[in-house]
Amino acid sequence: MAFNGKVALITGGASGMGQLDALRPARQGAKVAILDLNEKGLTDTAAQSPNIKAYKCDVTDLDAVRQIVAQVEKDLGPVDRLVHCAAIMPGQSIKDMPAELINKVMAINFFGTVNLTKTLMPLMEARGGGDIILYGSMAGSVLTHNLGAYSATKAAINAFAEILVRENLGSPIRFLLVCPPMVNTPLVNQATAHGPESLKDSAKTGKNMAQPQEIIDAVEAALDRGDWVVRPKPAGFMMLWRRLFPGALWWVMEKANKVKH
Repeated sequence: MAFNGKVALITGGASGMGQLDALRPARQGAKVAILDLNEKGLTDTAAQSPNIKAYKCDVTDLDAVRQIVAQVEKDLGPVDRLVHCAAIMPGQSIKDMPAELINKVMAINFFGTVNLTKTLMPLMEARGGGDIILYGSMAGSVLTHNLGAYSATKAAINAFAEILVRENLGSPIRFLLVCPPMVNTPLVNQATAHGPESLKDSAKTGKNMAQPQEIIDAVEAALDRGDWVVRPKPAGFMMLWRRLFPGALWWVMEKANKVKH
């Protein structure tokens, strides 16, 4: 998309992928709305470009999402692109994680996706086009211990997006599911206390993690190609391994994460 003069709405815009997804179009002349609950992060992101306007919004609240989208379109104009990045990633075993926290992860990660998609999709269809970019994850297919709640939400998003695409092949909207590997952003730090050992090691060293700019570049390239899904390296290989050799992949993941039975 040529961004100059366009309007983009980015959730999770206070940090990480959402922040970077906001800065690129803003620096290329787009008007960008960023949504988050982190007020300091919203302020910090908006301070980096006069083209960014911040909105405090709880993506789990459908009425609030509808109101904010209406306000964004009043302030900036019709939204041409949605990039839904908002997510949390607590690490802990399913047995030990409180049910309330599992529900919270599902509400933010999955139902936030539903709320934004269902609010903006009919508006874009009525206007004859737009982009809906949804962040799933390799973690929705390549599973491991102590990341079960997050992985379950990403599996739901992966399925939701794929079915959405297949049900709307004639739509004027460009849909894209993004399934990145582990990315070097602050989100990873949420899982370091009780998450998988391999994630803790990567968070300390920065090894075996994709860089955010690589993911953003892959997203734009996939849209230009007309793809409906992008799996930046090594996500594509790992997801194929999961499909063909699930038992072997579990063995490798458990060894990497020092799991003892």
